[in-house]
Amino acid sequence: MEQLKQIGERLRGLRESLELSVTEVAQSCNIPLEEYQAYETGVHDFSVSTLHAIAQSLGVSLSVLMFGEEPKVTSYFITRKGKGLAVERVKAYSYQSLGAGFINKEVQPFLVTVDPKQEDSPVHQNTHPGQEFNLILEGRMLIQINGKDLVLETGDSIYFDAAQPHGMKALDGKTVKFLAIII
Repeated sequence: MEQLKQIGERLRGLRESLELSVTEVAQSCNIPLEEYQAYETGVHDFSVSTLHAIAQSLGVSLSVLMFGEEPKVTSYFITRKGKGLAVERVKAYSYQSLGAGFINKEVQPFLVTVDPKQEDSPVHQNTHPGQEFNLILEGRMLIQINGKDLVLETGDSIYFDAAQPHGMKALDGKTVKFLAIII
């Protein structure tokens, strides 16, 4: 919950520094006004894809909103095992940025960990502009894309149009880890 409030504070601070109204940002991101206001106050959770769309709309790196750090390097950036900037998005999802320090990234690479939920729990769907690539590193995952259920196992990968409604869920009562590259 504290991370949501910190991200909300960064959203509000950036919006205010750009001298934009809440309405202007909500409209530019195609987000209902009340929902966007809840993001800024940190009372409503949002997907990384929503945050990515807001970052693009405001002309900043996703890392700035998620982690509060501006990328600085231009030649290469190393993320040591377990040392990437991390944020727990919702109770079952955590994202570790694998390129947070690299400026002007063409893609957003993340190590995503999904904790298991009850088998009958629904899959949270989201959409965002661009494309997404996922490579399963550990475990089995159900991915729903535009209403179609697909099961991916360790070593499997998928590349898809991220504008299609999609969501993921760990299977077999075990944690899943995957590399997600948002383009």
